[in-house]
Amino acid sequence: MPIAMDNNATLAPHAINATEVADRVALQHLVNAYCHAIDRRNYALLRTLYHPGASDDHRPYFQGSAEDYINWLPSMLDNWQATSHAISNCLFIVDGDEAEGEILTRAWHRSKDGKQDVIGYGRYADRYQKRDGIWRFAHRSLVLDYAETHALNLAEESGEVANNAGQAGSGDPVYTALVLFAKDRTARGELPGK
Repeated sequence: MPIAMDNNATLAPHAINATEVADRVALQHLVNAYCHAIDRRNYALLRTLYHPGASDDHRPYFQGSAEDYINWLPSMLDNWQATSHAISNCLFIVDGDEAEGEILTRAWHRSKDGKQDVIGYGRYADRYQKRDGIWRFAHRSLVLDYAETHALNLAEESGEVANNAGQAGSGDPVYTALVLFAKDRTARGELPGK
């Protein structure tokens, strides 16, 4: 049976009204906040991005509830000294309070021993719902298209870069440079530097 959709729920060009613009901006913010939460190990923020009962599929590593995914992440991310998730193309289809998105991502991981970088290229296949006016993930699924591994020559690492290097957790320089980011994290009980 075909799915009933609004005539404007399409990838094709169409007139976009102010409500759809606001929805698309909110969805873009949601996927970007996810990357920040993962890379800064801000699990309190990450919990706010999923609706209750949501699911996550990061096969072959994880498949299950969003809550279980968030509980699993600290042990998985502990294998990495640092990560950087970046978003490029974002395509959304918005149909009332339901939406779907294909989000291109590049996920860089530096090994715990600092000897190699692993970079994954893929897409998130997301389903979103707007409840009480707020968009959150209903289901997130990772499609891994390609991955590469690079050995590092540690002799080439510069001490100057390391002085202001990013950190995985709440001690990252972003929380010193951006007061509102630090206040936001502190509001969820995750104090910078802890």
